[in-house]
Amino acid sequence: MSVQDTIREQVQKHRVVLYMKGSPQMPMCGFSATATEILKRCGASDVYTVDVLQNPEIRDGIKQFANWPTIPQLYVDGEFVGGCDIMREMYQNGELQELLAGNKAA
Repeated sequence: MSVQDTIREQVQKHRVVLYMKGSPQMPMCGFSATATEILKRCGASDVYTVDVLQNPEIRDGIKQFANWPTIPQLYVDGEFVGGCDIMREMYQNGELQELLAGNKAA
């Protein structure tokens, strides 16, 4: 299985996926810390996180997967949402809370 297949499987299998540096308990960069704090404030409880520092192939592959150069990256319902700045902006205007509260259509 290619790294792209692995990433695709992760974002399709889990409703909310955050690719980050470190873990929610111990983020390894300020952007990852901010992203996890935003998700926490939105009440997102079932977030699947992937520590890209543990897997260099995922770290490189995720940048190509969404054609987005930075980490963290948030996916909801299989769709790329954005990085830390986009998450912050969406949180401030209430869009992220709505997105996370929405139910995935069966």
